[in-house]
Amino acid sequence: MRDGHSYFRKRSPFLGLFASLAIGIVLHWYLEIKLTFWIYLGSISLLLFFFFFLLPYFEKFKRGWIAGLMAYSAIAAIGGILTHFNTITNDPASIHQQVIKDDVLIVSLEESLVPKSKSFKANANVISVIRDDDTLQVKGGIIIYFGKDSLQPGLQYGSMIAFRKPLQEIRNSGNPGGFDYERYCLFQGITHQIYLKEGEFVRLSDNRTTFIGRLLESTRNYVLSVLRKFISGEKESGLAEALLIGYKNDLDKDLIQSYSNTGVVHVIAISGLHIGLIYAVLMLLLKPLGRKKQTRWMQPLLVIAGLWGFSLLAGASPSVMRSAVMFTCIVLGKTFSRKSSIYNTMAFSAFGLLCYNPFWLWDAGFQLSYIAVLSIIIFMKPIYNLFYVKNKLLDNVWKLNAVTIAAQILTLPVSVYHFHQFPNYFILTNIVAVPLSSAIVLGEILLCALGSLEFLSPASGLLGKLLSWMIRMMNEYVSLIELLPSSVWEGLQISLIQAILLYVIIMFVALWLMRKSRMNLALFLLTVVAFFALRSWSFFERGEQRSVVVYNIPRHSAIDFFIARSHFFVGDSACLSDPFIKSFHLKPSRTIARTLGGVNETSGNKTWRMGNKRIMLVSEAMEVEPEEEKPTIDLIILSRSPRLYISKLSEIIDIRQIVFDSSVPAWRMAYWKRDCDSLGIPWHDVSKNGAFVMNLN
Repeated sequence: MRDGHSYFRKRSPFLGLFASLAIGIVLHWYLEIKLTFWIYLGSISLLLFFFFFLLPYFEKFKRGWIAGLMAYSAIAAIGGILTHFNTITNDPASIHQQVIKDDVLIVSLEESLVPKSKSFKANANVISVIRDDDTLQVKGGIIIYFGKDSLQPGLQYGSMIAFRKPLQEIRNSGNPGGFDYERYCLFQGITHQIYLKEGEFVRLSDNRTTFIGRLLESTRNYVLSVLRKFISGEKESGLAEALLIGYKNDLDKDLIQSYSNTGVVHVIAISGLHIGLIYAVLMLLLKPLGRKKQTRWMQPLLVIAGLWGFSLLAGASPSVMRSAVMFTCIVLGKTFSRKSSIYNTMAFSAFGLLCYNPFWLWDAGFQLSYIAVLSIIIFMKPIYNLFYVKNKLLDNVWKLNAVTIAAQILTLPVSVYHFHQFPNYFILTNIVAVPLSSAIVLGEILLCALGSLEFLSPASGLLGKLLSWMIRMMNEYVSLIELLPSSVWEGLQISLIQAILLYVIIMFVALWLMRKSRMNLALFLLTVVAFFALRSWSFFERGEQRSVVVYNIPRHSAIDFFIARSHFFVGDSACLSDPFIKSFHLKPSRTIARTLGGVNETSGNKTWRMGNKRIMLVSEAMEVEPEEEKPTIDLIILSRSPRLYISKLSEIIDIRQIVFDSSVPAWRMAYWKRDCDSLGIPWHDVSKNGAFVMNLN
């Protein structure tokens, strides 16, 4: 077995290099190691690595592990260095370090405007700032929200504007378990945002575009115009756009949730599934070229050209480009080395992608794409071989199911870790949605090819009607599966350690089934015990919890009291009726708290005693009668805009802490903050400082 491991390592050297690069990236990000350390480590490791080859042959053979260690150390150092230089805030020319309050900013729009409910949104790059008649070149991305009443005609990709309004740093809401939006933007080089109204910006005559950018923009606009022309129905057209080019602005939100709950949201996200489909079709169509020596060289070139052509058609989003790189490496690996290891090819492509952008390591799409392909490679054949089906049609159906089940095995831990749910009927939905969506994508490509030819307009119309019907049937089928009882297992919460233990469990059970080794069975059982011990401890901890959370939800009042594994909500009724607020702000916190349910109550003046803490909510004008003994309130939550003087309130109440929730107007809060500062009362502004959490035990 040791010889087998050695042979595997020799055939897959990039697995170790990829792991070393990833370790360097992670260590630099979380430990904030200085750049000089990585430079010294890399330099010393490379010197020792090259010095090793000057040793006598016997010494090199005896101490070969030293060369490996030095190589891995150097690669880890490269990971740390790449992470440092890809972090925009470390660049001396970034807006994070250069822009000050009264600067005039010159920016270019990096995309067409995206309509929102009350504004238009666009990502933009800051090109320069004007300060005291001097122009300084700066770097950095920002998000611009244009008021709908201030929108000027002609604003599009490449448009340049100037404004003087101060930028706002992008901050997280701070809600427990909430999405780390600040880090997500930072990984894209975006650190600030701004809302521009009429008269607050000037459109410049210059445009800043690139050939590739113009090509992608014109391609996307052409595809959208064809799909909107020939595919009828808002839901059908919106899904068609998402399936082919990943354009999600017209997608129905309820439909997205249905696809997510039934385990087929991956058919909407342009990723490895779509590129893999194009790869399989091209390999099938071009198979005759590979049989002849004279034309064999043409097959990989045409396959790669087709993959990248579809990537451009699909908008060249990061997820598409990553998948294109992965399958390009697979094609090249098969072409230049018949004995190449698929694991080494995948590790090589992942290594190259992380060298280009180390922050993709945190991208759920990047993780799931590679893990799904790896899972299919490892488990598809053993699962498929469990049953022998004589009928060819049924055999293909079983093969599709085998692929679906295989992909779920290794993606399960990371999916639960990121999304906290599991679709119980994923086989039922995938068996229909995957082949149907694949046929729809191929049909859409054909439709776009025919759409520009006027004399084929009748054929395009018929194809569009067929695709509309297919999409409608797929939507109805997915919605039907979602209505089945217990279609989704929600509220799943596992830690990073528990996710790792799940992978260890999968590894040992697979080894046990393949080798029938008692040692692997014992290790599998031991890991299962460790996993459930950690799970039991986390449930015990949550059973003892007593805490209050004042959420940061713009213009809303929302408070959760967590008592054991139940919650008591007090706040605006809109927080309970709005699906976005419930899923984006409230649900993550309750998932972490492992609550099984709770009760709801609307806001008002209320007082609670929980444990040894007294908490008061004030959202309306109130009068407090003085008592003989001045009562102590550990926490006062001020909501909305009641007529209230903190100085007078402090005369009759001993106030330990004040929290202003997100529904308090800024002008009212400014008065209250001044009163708190003069009286020495600690205060917390939820809208500026994030959600407030207090332990009540």
